[in-house]
Amino acid sequence: MAPLDFSKLHPSHEPQFAHFPSRRSTIFSTKGAVATSQPLAAQAGLEILNKGGNAADAAVATAAALNVTEPSCTGIGGDVFCLFYDAKSKTVKGINGSGKSPKALTLEYLRSQGITGDSIPLTNLNSVTVPCAAAGWIKTVSEFGSGNLTMREILDPAIRLAREGVPEHELNSNAWQKSEQLIKNASPNWKEMMMPDGNPPLPSHVMVHSQLADTLEAMAEHGREGFYKGRIAQAIVDLIQAGGGVMTLEDLAECDAEVIQPIKYDFKVGDAGDQGVSLWECPPNGQGLTALVALGIIEAVETQHGIDVLELPHISTLYLHISIEALRLAFAARYYVTDPDVVRVPVEELLSKEYLNKRAALINLESSTKVAHGDPINSSDTVYLATADKEGNSCSFIASNYAGFGTGAIPKGTGFTLQNRGSGFTLQKGHPNNVAGGKRPYHTIIPAMVTQNDELLMSFGVMGGFMQPQGHVQVLLNKLRGFSVQSSLDSPRFCISAGLPDSVKQNIVGDNIGNSEIWFEEGISLETIEELKKLGHKCELATGYNRSTLGKGQIIQRVIDPYGRRVWAAGSDLRGDGCAVGQI
Repeated sequence: MAPLDFSKLHPSHEPQFAHFPSRRSTIFSTKGAVATSQPLAAQAGLEILNKGGNAADAAVATAAALNVTEPSCTGIGGDVFCLFYDAKSKTVKGINGSGKSPKALTLEYLRSQGITGDSIPLTNLNSVTVPCAAAGWIKTVSEFGSGNLTMREILDPAIRLAREGVPEHELNSNAWQKSEQLIKNASPNWKEMMMPDGNPPLPSHVMVHSQLADTLEAMAEHGREGFYKGRIAQAIVDLIQAGGGVMTLEDLAECDAEVIQPIKYDFKVGDAGDQGVSLWECPPNGQGLTALVALGIIEAVETQHGIDVLELPHISTLYLHISIEALRLAFAARYYVTDPDVVRVPVEELLSKEYLNKRAALINLESSTKVAHGDPINSSDTVYLATADKEGNSCSFIASNYAGFGTGAIPKGTGFTLQNRGSGFTLQKGHPNNVAGGKRPYHTIIPAMVTQNDELLMSFGVMGGFMQPQGHVQVLLNKLRGFSVQSSLDSPRFCISAGLPDSVKQNIVGDNIGNSEIWFEEGISLETIEELKKLGHKCELATGYNRSTLGKGQIIQRVIDPYGRRVWAAGSDLRGDGCAVGQI
């Protein structure tokens, strides 16, 4: 029998998982673990653990490697966030690695450039905020790293992958194919980074990223200055200004990630404080607040109606209806999410029992509810990874270009594309998230962590635009039902109003959330979907590659065996190319 020739497969070839769910086992290790969306990147994290690095070091090594193996979703031209559990102090801390808009950017300037809508177009170079991933990597290592490894050692696996080349995996290959015209239209120098033969790579095709390797080398040798000053910074500014943008070298030079205090919601915690769990999220400008509000509304619904959501049949009509309505109400709160250094965000008020009870009272168990503010949309152009080490530390880490390859624009000689996070601003005067110079936009990417009585339970995340808080709630509820790590990810999900940002024009402030369609994944029965339609929900079925709109996630859970020994249990989403791996 002749060997299969992938090069002859049609570009729309779908991996088998899209037709039926394959079975994956949870991965176990007594030392460390890495779970991410690309197998080669997971091995980069393991390499760092084996060299004496901790969970934070391994997370940065994995994130850098993902820039090489999955540039359709992440890169040094994007942003990052992380949560870190310190086993010694039993505390959760975080890093905000999202960049600010150029200081000279104003609503008036954007209008003068002919931008008339409610957001900056995704391919307009004024949508590029200062790429903060590099600063986020450095801050994560300096604040939470082991101190045993240099940044060069941590970046070495990614540099090696970039120079030697990596074979493309199935889903990432599909992402390249979908973005071919974006990249070619945005960058006259597109051959520097991608598709040297003029075609997007198919599965198994090897891609070499020599310019990206040079960029990573500069950062490994010179730290922040290697990226935010000199050749790379100048290439970024030249490209943006040539496209009508206002970013300057000063904007880049001032970029730095920030240490943040995460926010949490205590779910099903008894009077004695010894029951239930705490879900941790990064505070605004990220949308993690949405997941916390939704969890609080679900808990208030349980109290008001005498229902235990975890006791309802899994993915049953009532279970799904309550979850959907709680998330719709929670997304209304994102109206207030913006840069807290510029505009006050009422986090405490939105998480108060008084507010949550009022929102829960709006839910009708027999019909869907009209809700104002917001239309959650979705894309899976993000990478999420989790790491854990032999000391008991864990890192929940997420990175993104935003919409696929971001703008698709490649600064000359750098090997990466620039994100378009500025499209997350609104262009409405008086809105909390209105565009302004030196301001961080509303951000979708959110890592999560769960603790109980200050002990870590798990690091997890579900990537994919506005699917992320929806995924956090659904996966957490699965885990609290007693599902294994892997089955918690494999379980069919729903997504409110899934669709790529460019297809729905980034309607951050629309008032049509009550009419949003709900996408349900194969595995949720057609009978249940019909019953939800009768309750007033607009239902669609996600099949094939469209299943990616339901997000892709990873989990690493801390478990204790009968003899008191800590074991890491890790899983990786079957909707992605990745895997979970354990340290030996």
